[in-house]
Amino acid sequence: MANRGSMEQQRDLKQERWELLEHINMLTDKPMIALSFVWLVLLIVDFTQGLSRTLQITSNIIWALFVLDFVLEIVIAPHKRDYLRAHWLTAISLLVPALRIVRVFQALRLLRVVLATRSLMLVRVVSSLNRGMGAVSRTVGRRGAGYVAAVTVIVTFVGAAGMYAFESPAALRESGLSQAAPGGGLHSYGEAVWWTAMIVTTMGSEYWPKTPEGRILTWLLAVYAFAVFGYITATIASHFIGQDTASAAVADVAALQSEITALRQDVAGLLARLDAQSSPGASGPMRRRPPT
Repeated sequence: MANRGSMEQQRDLKQERWELLEHINMLTDKPMIALSFVWLVLLIVDFTQGLSRTLQITSNIIWALFVLDFVLEIVIAPHKRDYLRAHWLTAISLLVPALRIVRVFQALRLLRVVLATRSLMLVRVVSSLNRGMGAVSRTVGRRGAGYVAAVTVIVTFVGAAGMYAFESPAALRESGLSQAAPGGGLHSYGEAVWWTAMIVTTMGSEYWPKTPEGRILTWLLAVYAFAVFGYITATIASHFIGQDTASAAVADVAALQSEITALRQDVAGLLARLDAQSSPGASGPMRRRPPT
C-alpha cells in the first residue's frame, strides 16, 4: 500500500509539473515569439553588415532571456531527457552564441580557426531557422498556406544572409578561394536574396557556391524547396481554379434560375387557359353528360 501511495504521489507530482510548465509557456509564449523574430532580424544584420555595440548588447540580452527560459523549463520538466531529446536543436542554438568568442582569434589568420568559426555560423543559421519556424507555428499554426508562406519568407531572407556570409568575395578570399573571388561570389545581400529565391523556387542560378558551408546550406535550401514549393504551387493553382469554378457555378445558377422563371410563366399561362376553357359559358366542345 505504501509503494502504491508513493507511486500515485510521484504521478501527481509529475502531472503538476507538466501543468506548471504549460502555464509558464502560456505566460512567456508571446514575448518569446516576438523576441524570436527580433533575433532573426539581428542575425541577418550580423551576417550582412555586422552589429553595432547597441545591437550586440540587445542580441546578448535576448540570448540571455532565451537561456533563462530554456533552463527554467528544463528544471520544471519531469522527464528532462525526453525534454532535451525533443528540444536538442534549441539547446544547440543557445550554446552557439556562447562560442562566438572564437571570432577574437580570427586575427591570428589560422585556417582551422576560420573554418571552425564558419561552421559555427552555419549552425547558427540552421538553429535560428528552427527557432523562427517554431515562432511561426505558435503564431499561425503548423497547417495552411499562411504557415508555409511565412516560413518560406523566413527561410529565404535568413538563408540569403547565410549565403552572403559564406559566398561574398571577402569570404571566398578568407576561405583560400582567391581565384574564385575576382568577379565571383555574391556581392551584396540583395543579390544573395535573389539567388536564394531562385533556389527556393527550384529555378536555380548560374552561380554555384564554392565554400563547403555554402554548399551545405544550398543543399538544405534545395531540400526545403523540393518539399514545400510543390505545395505552394498547388495552393496558388487551386486558388485560381477555385475562382474559375465559382464563376462558372454562378453563371450556371443564373441560367438555371432564368429557365425556372420561364417555366413558371409557361405553367401559369397553361393553367390560365385551362381555367378559361373549364369556366361556364366558355366556348369549346360540349362535355358529355354522364348517363342517369
